[in-house]
Amino acid sequence: MGKRSRQRQKNQNTKGDDRDNAGWGKGYADIVKENKLFEHYYQELGLVPAGEFEQFMDAMREPLPATIRITGYKSHAKEILHCLKDKYFKDIQEVEIDGQKIEAPQPLSWYPDEQAWHTNMSRKIIRKSPLLEKFHQFLVSETESGNISRQEAVSMIPPLLLKIESHHKILDMCAAPGSKTAQLIEMLHSDMDVPFPEGFVIANDVDNKRCYLLVHQAKRLNSPCIMVVNHDASCIPTLRIDLGGKKDTLFYDRILCDVPCSGDGTLRKNIDVWKKWTTSNSLHLHGLQLRIAVRGVEQLAVGGRMVYSTCSLNPIEDEAVIAALLEKSEGALELADGSADLPGLKWMPGVAAWKLMTKEGQWFSDWSEVPSNRRTQIRPTMFPPTDPEKLADMHLERCMRILPHHQNTGGFFVAVLVKKAPMPWNKRYPKLRKDVSSGSAAQTEGSPAASTPADAPRLPESAAGEGEGEGEGGGQEGNVDKEAEEEAPKGASSAQETTAKQDGVCGPPASKKMKLFGYKEDPFVFLTEEDPVFTTIQSFYDLSPNFPKLNVLTRTHDGKKRHLYMVSKELRNVLLNNSERMKVINTGVKVWSRNSDGEEFGCPFRLAQEGIYTLQPYIRSRIVRVSVEDIKVLLTQENPYLSKLEDDAHAQAKKLVMGSIVLKYNPNTNNPEQPQCPIQLCGWRGKTSIRAFVPRNERFHYLRLLGVEVFKEKQGVVQKGKDGEMEGKEEVEDEAGKKDAEKEDEAELDLENGGEIGSSEPMK
Repeated sequence: MGKRSRQRQKNQNTKGDDRDNAGWGKGYADIVKENKLFEHYYQELGLVPAGEFEQFMDAMREPLPATIRITGYKSHAKEILHCLKDKYFKDIQEVEIDGQKIEAPQPLSWYPDEQAWHTNMSRKIIRKSPLLEKFHQFLVSETESGNISRQEAVSMIPPLLLKIESHHKILDMCAAPGSKTAQLIEMLHSDMDVPFPEGFVIANDVDNKRCYLLVHQAKRLNSPCIMVVNHDASCIPTLRIDLGGKKDTLFYDRILCDVPCSGDGTLRKNIDVWKKWTTSNSLHLHGLQLRIAVRGVEQLAVGGRMVYSTCSLNPIEDEAVIAALLEKSEGALELADGSADLPGLKWMPGVAAWKLMTKEGQWFSDWSEVPSNRRTQIRPTMFPPTDPEKLADMHLERCMRILPHHQNTGGFFVAVLVKKAPMPWNKRYPKLRKDVSSGSAAQTEGSPAASTPADAPRLPESAAGEGEGEGEGGGQEGNVDKEAEEEAPKGASSAQETTAKQDGVCGPPASKKMKLFGYKEDPFVFLTEEDPVFTTIQSFYDLSPNFPKLNVLTRTHDGKKRHLYMVSKELRNVLLNNSERMKVINTGVKVWSRNSDGEEFGCPFRLAQEGIYTLQPYIRSRIVRVSVEDIKVLLTQENPYLSKLEDDAHAQAKKLVMGSIVLKYNPNTNNPEQPQCPIQLCGWRGKTSIRAFVPRNERFHYLRLLGVEVFKEKQGVVQKGKDGEMEGKEEVEDEAGKKDAEKEDEAELDLENGGEIGSSEPMK
């Protein structure tokens, strides 16, 4: 076994080298972009308009063009867009690479405010071409600092259809690797003047290792309103919260249900799917997808929206799941028309008729045709409803299928569901909260609340067996995790099971045990208002009276607190009331870090750049207002003397004692040549000098906004001002900054190679 494992590892390493040194797809010598079963199946289904099938297949064989999205909630979004359009896009126009003319990137017509752009370049060309090195470095740097995201175009669609507002409670059921989660966070923070939106995002994934990739993505956005949890989405626990002194159930206003799928819409980027694709993939995943969707609508508030999506074109994973869900809901769910929300997007309406094919090529049009020996794998919910009237009332044509050749994208399916009433098997009656200022849970009526997750509503017995033995995958690529199988507890009520079998749809099945995998996480410990750490922090930074001390947490019960984090009060409510129900991987944004040198200056905690935009509104002292020229000096010189600052900033800094400070730039509307967005940096006022404590990629970001060209050559880092002269050598001042920069580099390498972020130690 050991010898075979070593040989397999050697082969994998060789393949990786081949891929890097060859053209797109050439590293997969054994993979030909042909699959006769795939072509036969989709030709027979007729999902592609007549006369377009060859175009469809040709598009599938072409590499997927790169697309980028500017983070919409950052106040710097307009400045980044200006920088992209006036500098980087102009530089790559008319460039030819391997005989291919590079066209100027174009905005996606259906994405608001020109915040998403597509090119005719694949990601591999951008990574490997020396002519595009500067553009690639820009993408890497700005991605790490959270100002842009490299994301497939169709992947941007589901969050837009959710119509998110800042007070919404959002659940992302199968969130890794996290590009859609990042969109959800951005939408919550649409108003940057509000440091703590009332809403929050709970991002879940079943794969413990992929949860850390999810943490990496979410942390780029520095939000106090995101929590990453690790559960099987098909039985994710019902959470409890404190509402007016009473325990209540948390129902979500918005749910993103982007389920694991066979991934045949990703053939353009995951070309190994050409070899692996078979109709069996969809048959194995259908039951799991339905269970996840049912669990989602159970936790949705009445009046809330759930978006169901897959990167598969197969009706078995798409319309069949939606139809089964609508049928089981008995009118509680309605399929919404989302076409008006995405003007400019080309899509095909959902189909109301489809057939099922086995991997041997045998077709079935109805459940009655399926032989008994296949009825464990093929289930009734995989077929269209037989009642024409019921089928018409479902309005399956409101589903949206995106075909690759229509707008040069990947393949995708999405459907928007609105909850009109409680699910028929639910004992709870959640209502969507209309009053933005009210508590974080939906109001409920009916029978008393269940006291444990075991009493939470579950999938009806009639559907519980669908896809039995399948587990939830960690993402869209159809990775199926067998660990997701769970046993029923010994104390499950037999009477409950009997009721479920008799009624068919109205009885919840026996609950499942919650299994926990992966690393043991450090605790989340909230501080009290009387905690001794606040004594020096309060006086040193002159915190305003409304500073929410109760929202501050640390990750240790004992010893000195190394880092302090902040979460919104709503997430604090969730954390305090569900410590035994859920496995939390990460939450909160770092606002202070312990600095032993600071104790002699009056405060042992220095400010952290990650949380400066969250924390600064509450800080009333230790602020130095700086100009554009001051920021250039601080970010390009290693440890400048105070005298290097302009007179105004110099005078302010001299009045302060040594220690951590905020360097704040306010835009001058009378000078449009300067950045028109506020800039806040963490700094340190030394005895005779001053420095900025900013991670490397954020440093690059701010310098670009100020018109300083930042380009890293093999010999070092070159930074040139508008006049072409060297401005200075980039360095990360403190040791913590250096370590952060190294971690970011490692993370980028992992992301580029499609790896997972995770280590033997949990991320903090």
